[in-house]
Formats: sequence, structure tokens, C-alpha cells
Amino acid sequence: MTTMIKRLTTRSDDFWSQLDNLLAWESDSNAAVGNTVRAILDDVRKRGDVALLEYCKRFDQLDLTSAAELEIPHAQLQTALNNLGDEQRQALERAVTRVRDYHLHQYQSSWRYTEADGTVLGQQVTPLDRAGLYVPGGKAAYPSSVLMNAIPAKVAGVAELIMVVPTPAGEVNPLVLAAAALCHVDRVFRLGGAQAVAALAYGTATVPAVDKIVGPGNIYVATAKGMVFGTVGIDMIAGPSEILIICDGLTDPDWIAMDLFSQAEHDEDAQSILLCPDASYLKRVEESIARLLPTMEREAIIRQSLMQRGALIEVADLDEAVKIANHIAPEHLELSLEDPERWLSHIKHAGAIFMGRFTAEALGDYCAGPNHVLPTARSARFSSPLGVYDFQKRSSIINCSATAAATLGVTASVLARGEGLTAHARSAEYRLTDA
Repeated sequence: MTTMIKRLTTRSDDFWSQLDNLLAWESDSNAAVGNTVRAILDDVRKRGDVALLEYCKRFDQLDLTSAAELEIPHAQLQTALNNLGDEQRQALERAVTRVRDYHLHQYQSSWRYTEADGTVLGQQVTPLDRAGLYVPGGKAAYPSSVLMNAIPAKVAGVAELIMVVPTPAGEVNPLVLAAAALCHVDRVFRLGGAQAVAALAYGTATVPAVDKIVGPGNIYVATAKGMVFGTVGIDMIAGPSEILIICDGLTDPDWIAMDLFSQAEHDEDAQSILLCPDASYLKRVEESIARLLPTMEREAIIRQSLMQRGALIEVADLDEAVKIANHIAPEHLELSLEDPERWLSHIKHAGAIFMGRFTAEALGDYCAGPNHVLPTARSARFSSPLGVYDFQKRSSIINCSATAAATLGVTASVLARGEGLTAHARSAEYRLTDA
């Protein structure tokens, strides 16, 4: 059974247009989705908890009698953790330790310096007061999302972390709750969809308003995050998951096929691309795909993803592969090469870079340490992985001495008058006489 994954070659005259067509992605967001989300946001802002209870019943078949029932008590989180089997608990704990250790290196401290005239300049770094974490719920539950979003917030020193997770028909994923307990999430609410985003952005009598909302969700969640941006901060509007592999043709083709599957299984819009200068190796990978695909639990999703947005691309050499990789700016980039270090400095745009044949992207999703919340849809050209710095703010510090006021005041006065802002100029000039 063929996978019908595209085979491209850079020798084609229209290769770059073919590539851009392959990379193009239109979200499912449309006017109808936008109108629905806008109405929900406005409703929650106006009616608060009453609206939340109605949406829980309407969308999650969750008939709650009071707003207090929206909150999942700490005891339930701890019980979920205590009831985990040893293997799952130890895996979660190892992952938490590794992710925390990595993010501790990102912590930024305040700094300042004193100039010769006594002026003090610097930067004061402070954490957000309160952050909101959206976690998908029900059967599509991802405890790894809890770790990757909660841990950098806690390392940054966020005073209060509020988590929302839908519990359709009351279904709660114990791994998600256990992860929340391990990551010291402060409060958890059984809320999902655009209404959860609204509650975090605007606050209700029960759900506190936050300063920033992070975490993945469906198109309604993503649209809602886009609409509340400005009232609160957000991490990003994420598109489908992506993997790009550069291979020299010496890695076991079964490994590469499964690495491509690892992203394709997320959903039909996910993108998996392989670049290699060896056409015969691409054929071997294609054979591995055909042989391994029927063994996959999510075969239909993987097949559709590979057919729609996957590709095996023959390149002239590894230099050309790197050029294409920088154009694609992938979320995940595997350098499945004999000497990946040689090529690392040439990579300008990628969310996360996985070095060597033994570094499967899946390790980064769960336990390697770096964050798995990464820029998609070519946004790695201008953005970075989620990290501690996303939960810290920076304030500039300026403390001028009298001597500096006399010197800087002249410069400021000239520039201000050049802009026609006389009050600015005179404000600076007043300090000249005191120097």
C-alpha cells in the first residue's frame, strides 16, 4: 500500500515554488469561528461564572451546581500523583528534574553599572504576578504540556500559576493532574475552549485574571488567545507540528521513517520533510514508511499527513540542504549526520535542533530538558522557544547625577526641539541650572 508521499528534487526548475506550496498552511480559523469566539469572550466578560457554568454544560456535558465546583482541589491533584504506578511516577519525576535543570540556566537577573559621572544605568528583572496555563483535556491530554509550560513559569518566580483543563463528561486525566502536582501549579479549574481563555483574560468571581496565557489548544482556543492579546500576553499562536530532517544517507532508514511519523501522528496538518543528497537512500526511507505505516496505531492520521504535507527531497549536497532548512525555519530540525557540529553554525532558523543520529525529536518532547513549545509555520525566523524569559519582565533603570543631567540635558533639549516637543526640551533644560 503506497503512502503517496511527495518526492521532490532541487534539480526541478520550479522546485522553490513547489516547496513554498508545500509549506503553505491555512488555519481552519474563519469568520464563523471568529464570530463564535468573539461572542463567548464577550459573554464571559459580562456574565462571569454564570456564563462559564452554562458553557461547561453545553460543550463539556458537565452539569455543575455552583462556580466553586469549577476548581479541582489540591487534594485531588495529590491523590492522582499518589495513585500513579511507579514507572509513570518515576518517568514524570525524571522529566520534571531535567526540564527544571535546563530552565534554571535561562534565569535572568537584574543588573546595573555606574558611569564615570555617577549616573547609574541598569535593568530590573521581575517575574509576572500571575500566569495562566491552558492544557488540553479529556482523551487528548498531554501531561508533557504541563511540564513545559509550568516549570519555566515557576523557575521565573511567577507568584501564582493558574491552570485550566477541560474535563468532558467529567473525564479527568490522572497524569495531567499528577503533573500539575509535581510542578506546583497553584490552582486548577475544569474549563476548556474559548470560555477558559476568556476567564483567564478577564477574570470572574471564581477564576482570577492572569497577566499571560500560555499553552496549546484547538482552533477556538488559538483564536481566543489572539483576540485577548493586548489585554493579556500570550506565548504564541501555534500552527501544526513540523519536523525537518537533514540526513547524509547513513542513518537506519527505519529510524528516519519513525521520526517522520512522530510528527505526522499529531494531526493531518502536521508536516514531515526529509532532505538528503542520496536518491537511493530516499527510496529506502520510502520503503520503510510503506512497511512500518500499517503497524502504527494512528495510521490513518499519519498517512493523511504524509500525503498532504510530507515530502522526501533530493538535494545536491548538504550545503543546499542547510539553505533549504533556513528557508523552511522548522519547528523541529534533526541533523542526522556524521558530524552535526560542523553544520550547526550554519543553521540560522529553527525552533529546536537535534544533533546526531541518536537524538530523536521525541526525546525533546518529553524529557531532554529544553522546552517543547516551539515556533511553527516559519516563525522560527523571528521567534524562540518558550522559556523562563517569557515569564520575566525587564524594567530600565536610569538614575542621573547632576553632572550627567547637565550633559545629557543639552543633548535631549536639542533633539526634543528638533521634534517640536518643547515641553520635553524645557523639562531637560530646567536641570541644567542645577548642575
